[in-house]
Amino acid sequence: MNADTTGSHVVVAGGGIAGLAAAHRLAVAGHKVTLLEAGDRLGGKLLAGEIAGAPVDLGAESLLARRPEAVELARTVGLGDRLQPPATTTASVWSRGALVPMPKGHVMGVPGDARAVEGLLSEEGLRRIREDRELPPTEIGEDIAIGAYVAARMGHEVVDRLVEPLLGGVYAGDAYRISMRAAVPALFEAARSHPTLTAAVRAVQQAGATAPTDAAGAATGLGGSVFLGIDGGVGTLPGAVADAIRAAGGEILTNAPVTALRRTPDGGWQVVSGDRVLTADGVVLATPAGPAAALLAEHAPAASAELDAVAYASMALVTLAFRRSDMPDLPGTGLPALPGSGFLVPPVDGHTIKASTFSSRKWRWVTESAPDLFVLRTSVGRHGEEAQVHREDADLVATSLKDLAAATGLAARPVATTVTRWLDGLPQYPVGHLARVARVREAVAALPGLRVAGAAYDGVGIPACIASAHRAADEILREFGAKSGDEIIATSKRTDPGAGHSL
Repeated sequence: MNADTTGSHVVVAGGGIAGLAAAHRLAVAGHKVTLLEAGDRLGGKLLAGEIAGAPVDLGAESLLARRPEAVELARTVGLGDRLQPPATTTASVWSRGALVPMPKGHVMGVPGDARAVEGLLSEEGLRRIREDRELPPTEIGEDIAIGAYVAARMGHEVVDRLVEPLLGGVYAGDAYRISMRAAVPALFEAARSHPTLTAAVRAVQQAGATAPTDAAGAATGLGGSVFLGIDGGVGTLPGAVADAIRAAGGEILTNAPVTALRRTPDGGWQVVSGDRVLTADGVVLATPAGPAAALLAEHAPAASAELDAVAYASMALVTLAFRRSDMPDLPGTGLPALPGSGFLVPPVDGHTIKASTFSSRKWRWVTESAPDLFVLRTSVGRHGEEAQVHREDADLVATSLKDLAAATGLAARPVATTVTRWLDGLPQYPVGHLARVARVREAVAALPGLRVAGAAYDGVGIPACIASAHRAADEILREFGAKSGDEIIATSKRTDPGAGHSL
């Protein structure tokens, strides 16, 4: 590594939100940054698009506001005045042929009391939840699958009807395999110290982990919204971050896959991308696990093997636009007779779609930009269901319309449709995932100036990806003997009270 680290050169591999966040962090810290993206666009699973002239998100559509990272980044790059809470947060579960209002009083589907899920579960399912209070404590080791644990304490029905569509939907995975420690850490810790699962759920609720209204409001300045969108789509965030990177002197190259890493005699790195060979003092690998594993094979074989074992799920989003005049109205309201922001679908019922979001009900900016249209989308595919994702577009549209009709009675025909496939889009977090991540990071830490970031490590949500990027960037900054990104931003805010705040 160069002796003079002022203005050191860092190469970031990967132009998804994690790579962009890492590059931004390093660029504003005063370092030369080159971001290399293998594809022809930036943003990863954040993608702004349009349907019938209406702007829509064709990938991730909301930011979790209980965590500050995504909201702060949006504000820092000038999107603060476009942050927008959902117009409605009510949702349903399509269970046993009926739309049932989403229960309240649960932690990612795990209820603190049987009364919280009345109307969704059978009498037998409710009885099993009440039995939790009579069961002896369960010994929980370093990790456990949340579905298996909840089923043992409360029965399979609460897992199949609520935990699976909620938590399994987040990861496009199987709740019976998802790590409780990784996916619901607050509940995991509470379950280890409370005699029953219901007591653990209530403890988490009392701590405010599932109803972060005050925290979210304080963090965002937008009231108590737990989730936020961006006017024009969350998919506009990558472009704004990219613009900020360039404004700070950074370089961004697309269609530039990183094919090899080499150590230099002075302890730095050579980054090979096609016919380019870049010399760098630091490297952030913000790629999916597979490409990172290939690049680390020579330098950190243990980390490479761990990353190579990370499984991914594929999914497809089917976006449909209808004439608003073709939609049935709720009497006396003029609003389409579709409840709330959408619905989740328990896989146990055997339907193809796993969820539907009523975009024109959920986001004001969709309605305002296309008042004559009603836009909604469905999701198809989970881990182990790759065949569903590869069906023809027309088949996915037809199946979505069939399921929508069965769930809501919708008989209108769309005026436009689009299918967006996210192949190997979401890493899976099975039991032991966090231990695997710790082993990866321990092995990578032995490589001076190199760190990893992205959805494969600390969470699949946008704030978690940004947090992992900031962690990687800050660790490299500390190796350079520089201030962390947080310290730099704090200094900037003290100098300019308006910095980073556009609301």
